Parts: sequence; C-alpha cells; structure tokens
Amino acid sequence: MNAIKMKRILINICKYVLLIFAAFVALVPIVSCIFTAFKTEEEYASTNVITLPKNFLNFDNFIIAWNKANMGKAFLNSFIILICVLAGSIMISAMLAYVLNRFKFPGNKLIRNLFTIATLIPGIASQVTVYQIMTALHLVNSMPGYIILMMGTDVITIYIFLQFFENLSSTLDESAILDGCTYFGVFFKILLPLLKPAIVTSAILKGVSTYNEYYMANLYLQDKTKYQVVATSLYVFSGPMGNQYNYICAGVIITIIPALIVFLLCQDQIYSGMAAGAVKG
Repeated sequence: MNAIKMKRILINICKYVLLIFAAFVALVPIVSCIFTAFKTEEEYASTNVITLPKNFLNFDNFIIAWNKANMGKAFLNSFIILICVLAGSIMISAMLAYVLNRFKFPGNKLIRNLFTIATLIPGIASQVTVYQIMTALHLVNSMPGYIILMMGTDVITIYIFLQFFENLSSTLDESAILDGCTYFGVFFKILLPLLKPAIVTSAILKGVSTYNEYYMANLYLQDKTKYQVVATSLYVFSGPMGNQYNYICAGVIITIIPALIVFLLCQDQIYSGMAAGAVKG
C-alpha cells in the first residue's frame, strides 16, 4: 500500500515539475520581451534580457516604434486583410464542404484525397511555383493578390466544416427541398446558421495564422511603405548595422494588445467553439 502511495506521489511530482518547466519555457520569452521594451538603448546594451528595467514608465520606445514603423497604417492594412480573408476563406470552405458532403458525384473521393495530400506537403516546398503563378497573374505586390492567396491556403478549415456536416442530418436538406427551397436556400438559410461552432473554430485558427503571417506577407507585399502589415512593420528596426530590439519588443507588445483584447472579450465564444470543434472532430 505504501509502495502504491509513493508511486502516486512520484507521478504527481513529475507532473508538477513538467508543468513548471513548460510554464517557464513559455513565460521567459514574454517576460524578457516586456523587460526589453522598457529599456533605453544604453540600458539594453549594458544589461541582459532578464534584468529589470530601471523605469517601467519609459514609454518612449512604444512611441518611437508606433511612429517610425507607421504601425497605424500597418494595423489598418492587417485589419482589412484579416476581415477579407476570414470572410472569403470561411465561405469558400463551408460551400466546398457542403458540396463534398451532400452531393455524390464522380471524383468526390479523389478531391478529398487531393486535399489530404495537400496537407502533407510543406507550404515552403511549393513557394517557387506559387510565386511564378502570382507573378504571371500580376498579383505580386498587390493587396488583393495577397488576400486571394491567403484565402486559398487553408485545407484544415475545409475538414473542420466537413466534420460538422457529417453530424448534420441530410433530412434537413430533404425537408427544405420538399418545401420548395433551393440548394442555395438550404445552405444559407438552414445549414449555415447551424455551423456557428465550426465558423468560430475556423475563424480562430485562420485569424491567428493570418494576423501573425510574416513570410508570405514579406514575400508578396514587397512595397513596405504602401503594403506593410503588422508582422512586417517592425522590419524597419532591422538592418545590416544590427537590430534595435528594444523598439522591436515595444512594437511586439503593441501588436499583442489587440489580440489580447479580442480574446478577453470573446473568450466564452472561443472556448465553446474550440470545444465543439474537438467534440465534433
């Protein structure tokens, strides 16, 4: 009996040690970023990253980061891109999932398998071909082109909607059609309102990836003065002579604030959507 009790105690100790270690690994970069954001250039050069700043009321770095990086315009561009990408991606994915789930036609299984294969291919491996296509269509260095590109790079969202459609009885469609409703009416009036958990889940995943996207934004929005977004705006503090990390960290904290506010205001919907997505999946 004592041996069993000791074993449980050791297991609990190991769990807490792992949790503390995971929390430490997750929090140290955030804490060091906050400390660095309040340091002057001289203070940053003479201290390490986890040394407390002399003054936590030093907001000069935030003002410089906002003005020099033109973050107001970057937030506006990111907001426009985010709204367009979310609306387009969710509607395209939902309609495609509706067709693949409700209609049986030759090639249905093939299309599903192709989407599965697409998830296995690293995105970076196809960038040469994608860039050539974007160049041929004159969509490089174009915000509409970037929005279209971001809307078409989300296979996971399609599978999220497919899983939800699997749990929606087809008798809903049949009853509506017998009452004279069209397929478009069935989708928009009956099925789409029932997909709210899937929409929330997809919006979370797609929204986070779009807001944080750096590589593709840097590659396809080449005019940084005109098409800069939140992820690329802080590039102004990097150069051949070194990086100004105190300004970069201040800018990073500024970019985190909108996401944090959205999370705090919508956390109930986010948790319920993610939980429903996990249950349905």
